[in-house]
Amino acid sequence: MTASHIFTYQNQEITYRKIGEGKPLVILHGWGSNKRVMMPVAQNLAHLRTSYVLDLPGFGDSPEPKHAWCIDDYTDAIQAFIQSLEEERVDVLVHSFGGRIMLKLCARDFGKAHIDKVLITGGAGMKPKRSIKFYLKKYTAKVLKAPFLILPGSLREKALAWLRSTKLWKSLGSSDYSKLSGVMRETFVKSVTEYLESTLPNIPHEVLLLWGQNDEATPIYQAERMEKGIENAALVIIKDAGHYAFLDKPKQFARIAEAFFKG
Repeated sequence: MTASHIFTYQNQEITYRKIGEGKPLVILHGWGSNKRVMMPVAQNLAHLRTSYVLDLPGFGDSPEPKHAWCIDDYTDAIQAFIQSLEEERVDVLVHSFGGRIMLKLCARDFGKAHIDKVLITGGAGMKPKRSIKFYLKKYTAKVLKAPFLILPGSLREKALAWLRSTKLWKSLGSSDYSKLSGVMRETFVKSVTEYLESTLPNIPHEVLLLWGQNDEATPIYQAERMEKGIENAALVIIKDAGHYAFLDKPKQFARIAEAFFKG
């Protein structure tokens, strides 16, 4: 296994691994994941690209940010990392939450100037279709919180902290949200409540959307929305694969990725 390196952005340490040879490829993982999950992808492309596989702040070996970050904060950090490579242009491969960051970055002038090919797999950022169950949970949570909001400051915070610790409250949140606390919980809320459809027309890159047919976290309709909104995007669907298509069908994923980056 290759050794870990540390990039520091505004006193925030970002751990990464470097593997392979050739043009630089920046690889970003999804929410709750880390660079170890993405390393098999980098290994499969090592003959073609020098991959930089990052642990985003708050994940893997990278410490949590000192305050809650939004997507723009993560985007600023990745932009600074790419600048630090001192390469004219790079390619990128991103999964899930990493897709949010890359949609933002590609729509910026910096991204247009320094990023070539973009592979997004199971990318997040599109507004999801919500079920009746979702809205039932949402409004149940509002009803539960309402009585505590009239309490004075310190008492209100203690009461809300107690409410959030109950099984009932935890059952109303997503599985990702319920596992979090403090800074990363706030970061999660800031991230998932920002929808990025507005970035799509501003992305000129050649974009491959490589999706698992059975992806439930970011369903295919979201990939189709990205394909429609990005002028030079193409959607390829891998059968019998889910949100982690690169783990479910590693050989097929690697062949398609290799053809894309070679071309």
